[in-house]
Amino acid sequence: MATRVQLFLTNGDVLDLEHTGGSVTVDRAQAIRRTCTVTGADPALIPRTPADELATYGARLRISRGIDYGDGSQELVPLGVFRLDTVDGDVNEGPVTLQGKDLSAIVADDKFTEPFKVSGTVVGAVTALIQRSIPAADVISLIVDTPIGSRVFDVEADPWAGAQEIAAAAGAEVYCNSDGVFVIAALPDLLTTPPAWAIEATEGGVYISGNRAMTSDSVNNGVLARGENTSENVPPVSYLAVDDDPTSPTYWDGPFGRRPKFISSSAYTTVNACAQAANAELAKSKAPNASGDITSLPNVALEPGDVLRVMHEDGTRELHQAAAFTVPLSESGDFPISTISAKEDA
Repeated sequence: MATRVQLFLTNGDVLDLEHTGGSVTVDRAQAIRRTCTVTGADPALIPRTPADELATYGARLRISRGIDYGDGSQELVPLGVFRLDTVDGDVNEGPVTLQGKDLSAIVADDKFTEPFKVSGTVVGAVTALIQRSIPAADVISLIVDTPIGSRVFDVEADPWAGAQEIAAAAGAEVYCNSDGVFVIAALPDLLTTPPAWAIEATEGGVYISGNRAMTSDSVNNGVLARGENTSENVPPVSYLAVDDDPTSPTYWDGPFGRRPKFISSSAYTTVNACAQAANAELAKSKAPNASGDITSLPNVALEPGDVLRVMHEDGTRELHQAAAFTVPLSESGDFPISTISAKEDA
């Protein structure tokens, strides 16, 4: 195993940090998708003077993990670019702990100090919200762009939450990936997307353990999306998306009952925009046949939404979709993966 942690100070210096451990946590359910903790031995990393503080506040971490082939060559996979938020440790002997959040935290913290208006299309509006805080930010769209109505954000509103709201109008989500690039994309469909990785309890497999569970907590089998834009004189529009699969445990007209969720935005000016937002939210909100927690050997290239083919020790096979996981920066440590859903791989 090989790891690399680079510290980019605000004065332009780039340091390769000697580190003894740490981890990168990736969680699709959180507004800030990637967070990191790095442990080092050098107490000189702790800011002690105004000059140190100036160089540290606003600094960034770039973290990678991969393989050292033993011949002097390495293959490293990026785990994220993070804004350094905390440096803490014993000033005399160490160790020192550094903590950070991905670059979406910069957008989230840059609350509006005056009303801010976006309009046009989903990609244009999301890009404007991100580049308002990070002018040089790269924004990649993997969706078909969708027109939206104007949306005015009030003073103190969260621009990152606003970007998520606008992306939903195209049935998509926006996040900062492992390269520090902002991506607008739809969640891959579990049943039609080819598996990205096989986790198998066989000789040579990476499977360690697996749990299955079923729950109805915070589960919705219908989403009503509503939009009204009085500033553009657009009449109210709405769309109700429901789980209409009679074989689904959360079927709208089944024994699970009706449990709707409601979302709204002035950016939803057409029934189609409401439909895309409602269907995207429904995909996240309805209960799967089962939820799962899988522990395996680490796969540093894994991304939330990746479809996983899992084979348990008893030979049963399932399709899972990665939702959250933690990558250790030390040789010891398991790789637990929480999944969005799990279905029988028939």
